[in-house]
Amino acid sequence: MKRGIVIGLVAAIAVQFFILVGMYVQAQVPLWTGQPVAVKTIPVDPRSLFRGNYAQLSYPFSTLDQTLFSEGDRLSYGVVVYVSLKKGEFGLYELDSAGLEPPDSGVFIRGRITDIKLENSSWRYRVRYGIEAYFAPKEKALDLEAQLRDGGVADLMVSADGRARLKTVRGSEDQ
Repeated sequence: MKRGIVIGLVAAIAVQFFILVGMYVQAQVPLWTGQPVAVKTIPVDPRSLFRGNYAQLSYPFSTLDQTLFSEGDRLSYGVVVYVSLKKGEFGLYELDSAGLEPPDSGVFIRGRITDIKLENSSWRYRVRYGIEAYFAPKEKALDLEAQLRDGGVADLMVSADGRARLKTVRGSEDQ
């Protein structure tokens, strides 16, 4: 009887361990196998007692207009969208198109609609990609805050399925 309890306990602990390892590996895959992409960013600098010093980032493609979607229907919260990026001025990637299905080719990132607003008779969608916060030690965060006042560049790693991870953030003078 006791042996069965011990085996069950060990199995429960092992399952939890492997779930955590799987979550870590899934989050790291874009950093290990992704394509490097540099995008323009607009920072905000909050601090959190629980999360530490970080820069909250926004991108030119963080807000998407309804006209970008060929479907024409009003989208809802939580809908997954795919944003195609093309290499633009100074080698930075910028918005090319958006849709509800992943494109067949090219660089694209996957995001989720988190806010919807009606502006000038057109719906505007706020999209989160999981690359909106950059954590740094206090000294580096303060230095980065000064560098990013006029905007900066976020270096991303984007996997083939559109998952993006933030690698580094640099000031506009480092471009």
